[in-house]
Amino acid sequence: MNLKSFIRHTALTLLMTLASGGASANEVVLDHSPLPEDNAALVRGAEIVATNCNGCHGLKYLRYRHLLNLGVNKDKIEEWRGGQSLDATLASQMPEEAAKESFGGAVPPDLSLMASAREGGGHYLYSYLTGYHNTQDGALSNAIFPETRMPDVLGIATATDEKQKADIQAQAKDVSAFLIWAADPHAPERKQLGIYVLIYLAFMTILLYLWKRRIWARIDQEPPIE
Repeated sequence: MNLKSFIRHTALTLLMTLASGGASANEVVLDHSPLPEDNAALVRGAEIVATNCNGCHGLKYLRYRHLLNLGVNKDKIEEWRGGQSLDATLASQMPEEAAKESFGGAVPPDLSLMASAREGGGHYLYSYLTGYHNTQDGALSNAIFPETRMPDVLGIATATDEKQKADIQAQAKDVSAFLIWAADPHAPERKQLGIYVLIYLAFMTILLYLWKRRIWARIDQEPPIE
């Protein structure tokens, strides 16, 4: 390759790199801030979802009994379920026809599996909840989903100072953590069971190894058969 061809090839590669970088700059970037995993955060998230989200969104795969097992205050659960059985699901409090009328014919999606359905999981949910902002013409928009019809329920677009914004971000993290748990509420039990199974297998492995050594030691002590 001569010098002229090398310069042409290098310039073309640089232009393609810049073009690629410009295209990726327009892509949505999720906020990957660490999400809490402690039980207290899950309980706080459950309370926020029940009081702020359940009016429009349902969680059809989650039962009130799950919230009780999680550690949510029993009196609050009694208030939310309104006489329903503990085995009743957290259905949306808004009738379907009223939801369609309020949201332009669309029914707010069920939140049970939302953390599993969205690429990015809990980080997508957190980025969405904290992505509200006011445009130059004063309209409310969302950095993750600009066409959303969902209002800014946590109020981050109207936060007046950094402390209030930080409090709302903390609430969004609790909600995201809770919805991760809600997508698979039995996951902690399976993890705990997995630990017990591993301990059992380790114990049985040691026991079988010692048994094998004892048997072979006895065989080694026996005189050979002539």
